[in-house]
Amino acid sequence: MQTRFSYHDANPEALQALLALEQFASSRGIEPSLYALIKLRASQINGCAFCVDMHAKDLLKLEGGLDRVVLLPVWREAPCYTDKERAVLDLTEHATRLSEAGVPQPVYERVREFVDEKEFVDIIMAINAINSWNRIGVATGMFPGCAIGGH
Repeated sequence: MQTRFSYHDANPEALQALLALEQFASSRGIEPSLYALIKLRASQINGCAFCVDMHAKDLLKLEGGLDRVVLLPVWREAPCYTDKERAVLDLTEHATRLSEAGVPQPVYERVREFVDEKEFVDIIMAINAINSWNRIGVATGMFPGCAIGGH
């Protein structure tokens, strides 16, 4: 396999912009395991193999449990996620698939049971960050083990 091109080399300023967004999103106090779940679930939906590989490994390092990684595509039926994680995963799916149904009021209300408005925006920024990385990864043909990447 071969990537289409190195976005690092083609446009370093774009990389710096994404890194700034990632730095902001990762510094907002979202629990590391929740942040990893957001990244992994959005990457699964977007079909970014590079990111799925990276964030599945990140989650394994944080949690040490294979169940939470393997069962993430079927999180609604799996008992290993907290109520807050379920609410945020639902938001992640809706915000990632925004054109399908938007973010319905019940999804918003469920997340707000666990976070205030500021934290809600922090979660949306985390979802935005990984969706941006996914789009770069998929568009440039990144794959697990390729030599470029970095989030």
